Amino acid sequence: MGPVDYLVLEFPGNRMTGQGFPLLLDLVDRGIIRILDLVFVRKEADGSVAALELQDIGEGVDLTVFEGASSGLLDHSDLQDAAAALEADTSAAILVYENTWAAPLARELRRGGAQMVAGGRIPVQALLASLDALEQTTPSS
Repeated sequence: MGPVDYLVLEFPGNRMTGQGFPLLLDLVDRGIIRILDLVFVRKEADGSVAALELQDIGEGVDLTVFEGASSGLLDHSDLQDAAAALEADTSAAILVYENTWAAPLARELRRGGAQMVAGGRIPVQALLASLDALEQTTPSS
């Protein structure tokens, strides 16, 4: 298996348009990722959290292609943890996916004697801040 990541995507005002889902499907179709779990939740104004059925999500958004995307990795406590990051009166998608592109690479590297000794993710905000700082110190042409 490749590395497994998760995303919690908040939809303010419970407005889910479906924009971006075709790109997600493209990543799956090209074998770059494999969706392990995709769960939709709603956080009410009082802070309570409820799982949503696909048919209850987004006006005119067809999400039936995601039906059955459940490995069982996510449990109730995971949904509560994810909901803690949400604003009240919002909906969210919780996506757990395998980076399938990495498995063949890791296998070949191990065959060559390589070992992973560290890994991690650079937060997007830190990356953007570094690029902005670099841009400000680089003389313009």
